[in-house]
Amino acid sequence: MLIQGFNNLLWLISLAMLVFSAFAFVDSAIRREDAYRAADKKTKPFWLIILGLATLVNVLFGIMSFLPIIGLIATIVYMVDVRPALKRVTGGGRGPRRGGSSSDGPYGPWNGGR
Repeated sequence: MLIQGFNNLLWLISLAMLVFSAFAFVDSAIRREDAYRAADKKTKPFWLIILGLATLVNVLFGIMSFLPIIGLIATIVYMVDVRPALKRVTGGGRGPRRGGSSSDGPYGPWNGGR
């Protein structure tokens, strides 16, 4: 019973790593090529190859090898370093404009400048 629970835990960790690397791969695929150069990061094909390999390794090996750990490290680097830099370059934030408030209209604040 204990071994079955441990196997279930390993399967869930493996599935989470697969989803994480697949999300990073898709995210890198939808970003513009020039954004990578503007953010002074490696090229888009570089990240597509690295993250694609990380996803493939997760599919083939699960968590029973050291290769998925290397892929996880590459995925984490993309998510915490490259992705935020790409978002800054492309202005990829949602919500109100930076520096503005939710009551700002196209020509200034709607609340009379308060």
